[in-house]
Amino acid sequence: MTGLWHGETPFDGDHLHEECGVFGIFGHPDAGTLAVLGLHALQHRGQEAAGIVTYDGTQFVAERHAGLVGDIFSKTSVHTQNLKGNFALGHVRYSTTGGSVVRNIQPMFADLTGGGIAIAHNGNLTNARTLRQGLVQEGAIFQSTSDTEVIIHLAARSHYGPIVDRLIDALKQVEGAYSLVALTSKKLIGARDPFGVRPLVLGKLDDAPILASETCALDIIGAEFVRDVEPGEVVVITKDGIESYRPFAEQPHRFCIFEYVYFARPDSMMEGRNVYDARKAIGEQLAREAPASADMVIPVPDSGVPAALGFSQASGVPFELGIIRNHYVGRTFIEPSERIRHLGVRLKHNPNRAKLKGKRVILVDDSIVRGTTSQKIVQMVRDAGATEVHFRIASPPTTHSCFYGVDTPNKEDLLAHRMSVEEMRRFINADSLAFISMDGLYRATGEARRNAQNPQFCDACFSGSYPIALTDVTGGRKDGQLSLLAEVA
Repeated sequence: MTGLWHGETPFDGDHLHEECGVFGIFGHPDAGTLAVLGLHALQHRGQEAAGIVTYDGTQFVAERHAGLVGDIFSKTSVHTQNLKGNFALGHVRYSTTGGSVVRNIQPMFADLTGGGIAIAHNGNLTNARTLRQGLVQEGAIFQSTSDTEVIIHLAARSHYGPIVDRLIDALKQVEGAYSLVALTSKKLIGARDPFGVRPLVLGKLDDAPILASETCALDIIGAEFVRDVEPGEVVVITKDGIESYRPFAEQPHRFCIFEYVYFARPDSMMEGRNVYDARKAIGEQLAREAPASADMVIPVPDSGVPAALGFSQASGVPFELGIIRNHYVGRTFIEPSERIRHLGVRLKHNPNRAKLKGKRVILVDDSIVRGTTSQKIVQMVRDAGATEVHFRIASPPTTHSCFYGVDTPNKEDLLAHRMSVEEMRRFINADSLAFISMDGLYRATGEARRNAQNPQFCDACFSGSYPIALTDVTGGRKDGQLSLLAEVA
C-alpha cells in the first residue's frame, strides 16, 4: 500500500496490537443488531475488518468487509439489513503480517457433513503452517491464508459424527493460544485453549446466552456477565441450555498479562479483576519503584491514563493532561511529503503548552516497542517548554516477540532487545527512564510475585518464557509472527 499508513495512525508503532475480538449470541430476535453493538465495544481489539454471520432458521448469511464496524454496519447499511435471524457470530480483526484481504476476514464459514458452521477466533496457532502443509499434501484446498481455516479443515476430516466432537478433535491437534466461537444451525460453541492465554466470557441478555472476548461487549447491550469461560473448557449452547466439557489435558494457567497492561478496555473485567483498577495499581507500584522529582505526572493518552493516575496518587505529584489526543485521526493517512513526516505525531498528540512550559514532567506510558513514538513525544514535550522529562513505563521492557495472537515486531526490531535501559534513555532523549519490574507487575495484578519456575501469567514478551510449543518456528529462531494472515507462497 504505497504512500499509506497501513492499518494504523501515524507513529503508532510503539504499541502492540491485539489481532481479534469475538462476539456470539444465541436465540435473540435482534441477534444481528446486538452483534454489531458488541463488535463496536470490541473495536479496540481489531480495526482492519469486521464480519458477522447470522442464521435465520433456514440459511446462513455472511457479511464480511474491510473497515471499521460503524462504517460497515451503519443503521442504513444493506450489510446490517441482511443480518436476519436469532443466532449471530461476529469478529473484528487486526491483521498481523498480511494485508486485509477479504478472504481472510472472519467469521469463516463452511458446509460440513451435518450442516454449516461459522468459526471466529482470537489468538494464534503455533503449528498452523505445519498442519496446513500436511492437509494440502493430502488434497485439501484452502480458500484463505488464515489459521482459522486450518481448524475448519481438521473438523471436516474428523471421523467423529457430532459437530462438537469434530471441533474438539480438531482443537486437540492444534497448538497455540485461542479463544474460539463457532455457530451452527443449532448450537453456539465457545472454546478456550488449555493455558487460557486469550480471554473469553459468558454472558446473557434475557434468556439469550452470549460469548464475547470482553465484558465491555456485554455492557453495551445491557447484558449480564455470568462468568469467564475457563482455560481448556468447551461451552456448548443449545435451545435446551448450556453444557460444559473439559476434553483437554489440564495445563497451568497462563493468561496474557498484557491484557491488563494495554489490550483490554479499562472498563472490562478480566479473570475477576477490573482492568482499570489493575492499571492504576500498576502505576502505583511503578511510583514506588521508580520515583522522580517533578512538578506533574502526564499520561501518554489514552492508554497511559490509568497508570498515570495511579502514579500520581501514590507519589503525590499532581496529575495533569499535558498531552491532548486527537480522536478523529483516520486509520489511513496519506503522507503529503517526506519533508513534513516528522510532524505526523501531532496528528494524534499535541502538547498542552500552558501546562508544560517551565515544568519538570513525568510521562507515563504502557510500553515501549520500537521507541520511535516515545522519542517524538519526549521531543514534543521538550519543545513545548518542559525543563525535564522523566519517562516511566507501566510494563517491563518488551524484549521478545509474541507468538500467541499479538502483532509484535521481529525481536531485532524491539528497542529493549537491542539496548540497555540507559541506551534506551539516550535514544528517546529522556532525563530518566524506568520500567516497572516483573515482580512489581505481578503484585499489581494480584500475585505476590512472579514464580520463575511456574509463572502465573504468559509474560513471554518480557521474559522469553514461552508456555506453548512453537512448532512452526524454524531453525530455533523465536522472532516474527507465526500467523497465517500473511500470504502463503
